[in-house]
Amino acid sequence: MAELRVQIDRLDRQLIALLAERAGYIDRAAQLKPAEGLPARIGARVNEVKANVRAEAVAKGLDPDLAEGVWSQLIDWSIAREEKTLGRDEQE
Repeated sequence: MAELRVQIDRLDRQLIALLAERAGYIDRAAQLKPAEGLPARIGARVNEVKANVRAEAVAKGLDPDLAEGVWSQLIDWSIAREEKTLGRDEQE
């Protein structure tokens, strides 16, 4: 069990590093969107990301509902982060 926990902790650190990297890209998107006239939330992109996540989860043998739930929270957080820069405006 101890070695298993070490491996889980290692993966958790890697996941945090990847999420931090993703947040950096979210910040960059918030800088670029005004020049393109884009809002923080773009409904079609949200749907695309969720579909991609579900497909990848299925391909990897992970419950797609779990993956989509995690990503839904991540997407909501990301949009809120962008809205601090861009303001609230929605494009479907």
